[in-house]
Amino acid sequence: MSEFIKRLQERRANVWEQTKALLDAAEAEKRDLSAEEEVTYQKLNADLDAIDARAKDLADAEQRTKDAETAFAGLLSKTPEVRKGEDDNPELRQFLLGERRSYDIKPQGRVNFRDLTKGSATAGGNTVPTTFYNQLLAHLIEVSGLLMASPNVLNTTSGESIEMPVTTAHSTAVITAEGAPIGESDPAFAKRTLGAYKYGVLVQLSSELLTDTGVDLEGYLSMQAGRALGNAFGAHAVTGTGSSQPTGVVTSASTGKTGGTAAAGAFTADDLIDLFYSVIGPYRNSPSCGWLMRDATMAAARKLKDLNGQYLWQPSLQLGVPDTLLAKPVYTDPNVAAVGLSAKSVVFGDFSAYTVRFAGGVRFERSDEYAFNSDLTTFRAILRADGLTIDQTGALKVFAGGAS
Repeated sequence: MSEFIKRLQERRANVWEQTKALLDAAEAEKRDLSAEEEVTYQKLNADLDAIDARAKDLADAEQRTKDAETAFAGLLSKTPEVRKGEDDNPELRQFLLGERRSYDIKPQGRVNFRDLTKGSATAGGNTVPTTFYNQLLAHLIEVSGLLMASPNVLNTTSGESIEMPVTTAHSTAVITAEGAPIGESDPAFAKRTLGAYKYGVLVQLSSELLTDTGVDLEGYLSMQAGRALGNAFGAHAVTGTGSSQPTGVVTSASTGKTGGTAAAGAFTADDLIDLFYSVIGPYRNSPSCGWLMRDATMAAARKLKDLNGQYLWQPSLQLGVPDTLLAKPVYTDPNVAAVGLSAKSVVFGDFSAYTVRFAGGVRFERSDEYAFNSDLTTFRAILRADGLTIDQTGALKVFAGGAS
């Protein structure tokens, strides 16, 4: 595995060198990429993303292997209980002797193959096996990336409002003449309040589907319900208004740089450098300092160079570690606005200034009684959460596209 990971790292570095060569050639001739070169560039970008995805799959596979080894070790350590002289199948014997009127045949094996008529295939019929591959393949969706940017996460057991005092201005000192009174300069304080908005999702399945399906539907539902909750909260954590929903990191961030006119909201290398230095040193030096943007914006940022001809974006040489832009990690989130006129398309700063509050964790619950008369099993997932930039003195800033 280690040799394969090494080859994957070398391949990633090679793809990036090809990307740089393509961009350098166009720049040397003082022109934009041709249509053919743009196609090649997009393909190289896709290769980089695919390698990153492969690296994540490897990390997940290694963790699954460890979990499986632990589980098998536990099973192998158990001594099976052997009981002699008992009927292996008393229900079948009672059925054959006429002592019971029905008998449910349960074939052995991982998948329980039965016939089932389902009105709508997409509502669940497609999971019922005839000749069946017993693994459910889920389509992929983009997920919220804000939590990867290292915000401050506060976990509480209950959901009462939490008031957090913060400073908005510090005391200042001045030169004072001998014998003159010293002027008063008090710090200023404010309060930020974190609540616990409730996000919920409800799914109902027929008893026939749950009984006859050949896949772990309950496990899949818990996974996708958790993802749905995360995406709903993630969207608000980025652009939430703060009115009956969390306040997003973009909403509460100040503007660090506004793009020029007649650029359709696009940024230049100088714009990102200006945004970088619009955040003061103490926040820039924080280990939680980084960039947040959507994938398409990151693709544009990969093309930029500084005045010395050096790329602002640098690929990570270590799998699982984010790429960097001006030596700061880059995180992607589909909820950040696309590049456009007046759009706040890039966030930069110390993300620990943004606090995410979870109250009680994620609840995934099952009820066989809620829809008893319809013979439906109900699954419910609930998350209580809030988010707010606690330090609003300039820890996080955005690039806003030009107005025209």
